[in-house]
Amino acid sequence: MKRKVAIGIDIGGTSTKYGAVDEFGQIHFQGRLSTAKFGDFETYVKVLTRNIQNELETGNQYMEVIGVGIGAPHGVRQRGTIEHASNLPWKGVLPLVSEMKACMGVDVTLTNDANAAAIGELIFGGAKDMKDFVMVTLGTGLGSAIFSNGKLVEGHDGFAGELGHVTFEHENGRYCRCGRRGCLETYVSATGIKRTIFKLLADHFDDSELRTISFDNLSTHMITESAKAGDVVALEAFRYTGQILGSKLAETIHHTNPEAIFLLGGLSQAGMFIFEPTKEHMERNVHPVFNQKVQLLASELEGASASILGAAALVWHSDKELLISV
Repeated sequence: MKRKVAIGIDIGGTSTKYGAVDEFGQIHFQGRLSTAKFGDFETYVKVLTRNIQNELETGNQYMEVIGVGIGAPHGVRQRGTIEHASNLPWKGVLPLVSEMKACMGVDVTLTNDANAAAIGELIFGGAKDMKDFVMVTLGTGLGSAIFSNGKLVEGHDGFAGELGHVTFEHENGRYCRCGRRGCLETYVSATGIKRTIFKLLADHFDDSELRTISFDNLSTHMITESAKAGDVVALEAFRYTGQILGSKLAETIHHTNPEAIFLLGGLSQAGMFIFEPTKEHMERNVHPVFNQKVQLLASELEGASASILGAAALVWHSDKELLISV
């Protein structure tokens, strides 16, 4: 008898991760491909589905796919589209659900990538017993999702919780791919901290091993390793990034009154270097009524698998009415 699985797909600005997940959260295969190298959206969808089908046909014939769940930047569940995602190579409104359904032949569910991660955290991770929490994903950009009273808040048009595009700095802020200036994700994300590193290197003369690395080759892992070695530029970059993130999370606490805020993604893997300054400035900027009441936690979902689990949970738990519009 074939084991039923859901295909979970996480579309990021740099790479796309996919895998087959059973109802218990066990991943039976997973893979990835570059998102950035595909200039044509239709070609990307065909290659992605072919890769998944090859996995199913090669040594995995015992699986039956019951559906596909997708988390993507600016993914809109109600319309099955990705709409004006600034960190993807394709612009405008993309009919992802209809394209994937035509290729895969099963039902396809789409939501914002951070929403998918939050559902994964609720079903498989550290938010299992929580009704009110916020998920913040720190990848190429910054995504966020809000659970209130046990329901995911989508908003009127599917775009609630876009913390990455709240404004940190108005007139002289960093340019964002969305066309505006000063968006939070231009400071707090894998890309944002790289921009901070290069600004610090330009403004200061401190010795730093990061001076020898190009922007394209620099990664958050390298910055973290440099911080562990006491590199003053790396340490200052984390302090500055945490200060900004903490102050904005304080505002989010005022809006949502969550039990916890979870951080997920490459930048969150810096551990104490990002968590300590973020927690410090979060507490410093909240109203006293919220002091020490909101936990700042690392996601309990495992690394690259987290987003796959979250996307697959859209299929397995569609009957739980987790998705709402308010």
